[in-house]
Amino acid sequence: MARKSIQMWGRQIQWLTSVFQYFYKNESSSSILLLTCAIAAMILANSSWAEEYAAGLHSYISIGIMSMSVLHWINDGLMALFFFVIGMEIKREFLFGELKTPSAMLLPVAAAIGGMLVPALFYTLFNWGRPSVAGWGIPMATDIAFSLGILSIAGKNVPRGVVVFLTALAIVDDLGGILVIALFYSSGIQIGMLTAGAVVFVILQLCCRRNISSVIVYIGLGLLLWYAFLQGGIHPTIAGVLLGFSIPAGSKEGEESLLTRLEHGLTPWSAYLVMPVFALGNAGITLDAGSVAGLASPIGLGVICGLFLGKPLGIFGAVYGLYRLGLVSLPPKARLMHFFGAAILGGIGFTMSLFIASLAFDDAASLMTAKMSIVCASLLSGIAGTLLFILTRRKKA
Repeated sequence: MARKSIQMWGRQIQWLTSVFQYFYKNESSSSILLLTCAIAAMILANSSWAEEYAAGLHSYISIGIMSMSVLHWINDGLMALFFFVIGMEIKREFLFGELKTPSAMLLPVAAAIGGMLVPALFYTLFNWGRPSVAGWGIPMATDIAFSLGILSIAGKNVPRGVVVFLTALAIVDDLGGILVIALFYSSGIQIGMLTAGAVVFVILQLCCRRNISSVIVYIGLGLLLWYAFLQGGIHPTIAGVLLGFSIPAGSKEGEESLLTRLEHGLTPWSAYLVMPVFALGNAGITLDAGSVAGLASPIGLGVICGLFLGKPLGIFGAVYGLYRLGLVSLPPKARLMHFFGAAILGGIGFTMSLFIASLAFDDAASLMTAKMSIVCASLLSGIAGTLLFILTRRKKA
């Protein structure tokens, strides 16, 4: 009996390890393609094809009863798949992963909260009393693909616990970003459509409870939920998150469930298609004297200081405080300097920050300044985090 129990636990641990390694491998390697598409977007926006690039993004495409610009199809439609994968990742982590127990949740959740509040405070201080204060949510986000990608390259032989910490932190950070989008960046609320969306969500939950495993059922209900949110004033990408929460995850660890199959099947599509296309459509920054001067504006200073300074202060401050109070212990072979490096990499806010910026600002000038600042702050955070891990590795050697 004891031998069977040990074997069962061994299989469960092996399954969790394989899931995490699969997720880590896809998210980190996709950062190269994401960076390539971001650079391509900047080149297009500053080339002789700039007008064609802009015209293409703002040309309209009709699909069924829906007609939106290419950029809106990317941000409102394609990104719903990205958030659907995030929803499933969050559900898995809370049920079976690193966030399933209060003790395991304490460190990454506290760090994520600190990493959201402090950057928002930095931005608000620079923009207090101005219309641009609406962008306070921009520096709250961490880009999991870039942060894990750089950690895998610069942080060679870094303790696995630090990688797990940064992954869990980014997932909690994504959940916080989702709540911010739903509560503060939605407008024109239509009660009738939201009521219809609530009914669809209840049906999804019933399907989940009954462990219905038909993908067609969830696709159909998910499209209805997406349309209800789009027409109801809630950003439709939230429908992707709620759909992810509604996918049956099985009753025990290691069980082959619909959530496991969909997450494994869709993660590469999200990492290698959705995010690069989003970067190609949203990272087109015009590099001229005006955009560079915008870095010194309240928006620019708020975003740069929020991501490059606020993120490390909030994340590492929470880790250091909990550790000194004796409330948490560090993973094996991990040191505070490793967590400081991870906190710096948390300042890479590329994908989610660009997405929130597109919701926060309607005028092109403010949006362009925010994009330029996000790119600069993410570069600074990536370079600083890389240097810190290299120095830590050399010092250890």
